[in-house]
Amino acid sequence: MTDPKGEFPTIIGPDAKFKGELTFETAARIDGGFEGKIHSKGSLVVGEGAKIQADIEAANVRLEGECRGNVVVTEKLQLMATAKLEGDLKTTRLEIADGAIFVGKVTVGQSVGDSKSRRSPASGIEAPQSGSMSRDQGRSDGSSASGSRARPQEVSTTG
Repeated sequence: MTDPKGEFPTIIGPDAKFKGELTFETAARIDGGFEGKIHSKGSLVVGEGAKIQADIEAANVRLEGECRGNVVVTEKLQLMATAKLEGDLKTTRLEIADGAIFVGKVTVGQSVGDSKSRRSPASGIEAPQSGSMSRDQGRSDGSSASGSRARPQEVSTTG
């Protein structure tokens, strides 16, 4: 998730708070606070102590800290054990460590950029075409677990 030299060209340190729009090409790490939008063709690491409120579009994301916002990842998203994500998620590949918290809707599969989806009339759950998986993280009785500390379901994909 870093550049070929193993470095992050862009770092927002733990004592920094940034508000606005962040765009970068290769890799960035956020260890402090961020509010706004993040767009990259590269990789983003959100460190364990970081707290961000942002919509994110990136090739790869490793989340160790807290994020509130919608996330679109074209390659792989990693939710580490210390991660907390609140928002809707679209990704090609997803890795969730035991202990990670996720509240929102998730779409996993190869058609992340494809906005065409069909809705199952019986369940109301989106079922994107091309074999992608979409799942509402609420409970099966239709109520939401967003107000509780529900244990996230493990999702395994191949890609």
